[in-house]
Amino acid sequence: MERPVRFETLSGLPLEPFYTPAHLAGWRHEDKLGAPGHYPFTRGPYATMYRGKLWTMRMFAGYGRPEDTNLRFKYLLEQGQTGLSTAFDMPALMGYDADHPRARGEVGREGVSISTLDDMERLFDGIPLGDVTTSMTINCTASIALAMYLAIADKRGIAWDRLGGTMQNDMLKEFIAQKEWICPVEPAVRIVVDMIEFTARHVPKFNPVSISGYHIREAGATAVQELAFTLADGIGYVEACVTRGLDVDSFAPRLSFFFDIHNDFFEEIAKLRAARRIWATVMKERFGARKPESMRLRTHTQTAGVSATAQQPLNNVARVALQALAAVLGGAQSLHTNSFDETWALPTEEAVTVALRTQQLIAEETHVPLTIDPLGGAYFLERLTDQMEAAALDYIGKVDALGGIVRAIDSGYPQTEIADAAYRSQLMEDRGEKVVVGVNKYAMPEERSINYLRIDERVELEQAERVGRVKAARDPKKVATRLKQLAETCRHGGNVMPVLIDAVKDSVSLGELSDVYRQVFGLYREPIIF
Repeated sequence: MERPVRFETLSGLPLEPFYTPAHLAGWRHEDKLGAPGHYPFTRGPYATMYRGKLWTMRMFAGYGRPEDTNLRFKYLLEQGQTGLSTAFDMPALMGYDADHPRARGEVGREGVSISTLDDMERLFDGIPLGDVTTSMTINCTASIALAMYLAIADKRGIAWDRLGGTMQNDMLKEFIAQKEWICPVEPAVRIVVDMIEFTARHVPKFNPVSISGYHIREAGATAVQELAFTLADGIGYVEACVTRGLDVDSFAPRLSFFFDIHNDFFEEIAKLRAARRIWATVMKERFGARKPESMRLRTHTQTAGVSATAQQPLNNVARVALQALAAVLGGAQSLHTNSFDETWALPTEEAVTVALRTQQLIAEETHVPLTIDPLGGAYFLERLTDQMEAAALDYIGKVDALGGIVRAIDSGYPQTEIADAAYRSQLMEDRGEKVVVGVNKYAMPEERSINYLRIDERVELEQAERVGRVKAARDPKKVATRLKQLAETCRHGGNVMPVLIDAVKDSVSLGELSDVYRQVFGLYREPIIF
């Protein structure tokens, strides 16, 4: 006997067979929607949306040596990509240089190897930093990466007010989901606030944090949980900045977001629309923001890596196309489309080209961008948006009751909710209640092997030797002075950014600066939660 079909979204929100005006009883267009570019921004953060400017096509790239990734950057720009997105390797993400024993076996494997300013200069060699926006997916060492980026601009004579881009720099979601950290929650958030404060004053076009639901979703959260915990993280950063004494309208316009786009097509569209409405309301009513820009949620999106399958990998091309279309219909400002071979290894040039062309097909051939929020007003979508909003606000209320997101993380609340959701989802897949095409349905007995990108083992040796040469050539007294300055700044509450910029200019390495964080703030040990 076949199992019954589940009539609900992937988040468990109930679905009716069809929708009528009765499902929107008491619903007022003026309260819920408004015009695009106007409060509460449900229909989009900008009045002209894609008629004025297409979303940024920002393909994630990074592997091997800096010069390897530099070539991929240039290739993607030649193919029509409109913004850079940088993947760093695990040693850089965790605060270790390529020559550190803990970096062995990981250098250049899942992203580009960066240890010193010399590496960062090679990475962006020939890239017009004043004309191209750059995103960097890096968190506990994001302050050091930003310092290197600003130091390169100084060396090239590029004014900081010309620099555009985004640091992911979302430490709260690291403690919730991704688990890449150095120091405990409070000092980690303090460094994020340092970056928000510094960029608001000196790098006005740069987004100092990308509040990221993507990793929360990839860890197994539902769409509702992703929406709720991401916005709760955003609320946490705003609260920390206000406590610092910053005026909310001085920094909020440069806060950005990052959401996962999964397989439940309409739920993902509704999620982005609900996110904008909740954020606008929170910023206006809770924090007293006055500028519309402070209430406007802008978001990067990425197709769901966790939805890709190693079995029948070409099916991932179709998955990515549908997810990308949902991101566009949901009103994203930026989009990365995953490559079909990423479940095997780093994407090949062929696969990443197909992924980029997927966005370009949507942009150029479907005419979808010509109408703003084309599904707005549909009974089903508006009802689903309302359901997403209500369910997310319920979670946010629970976080507030625990004393805010930092206290909620300490108690393990979001971690437990996500783990439980991941377990339920896997059970559904194992039982066949949730279909994964090519895995638990329509499987094929023989799988074709595919070509995939391999990292030469010599990359690690070369990078370690390069770091050694840089360290040997610098002035050790300057290095010692800069490390002492950073330690004192960390202890006495100053902003770390000016010290970091001076330090990287004197060739102090990412690992050495991270060691100061470890020594002053201590290491974070995740509480064991059952």
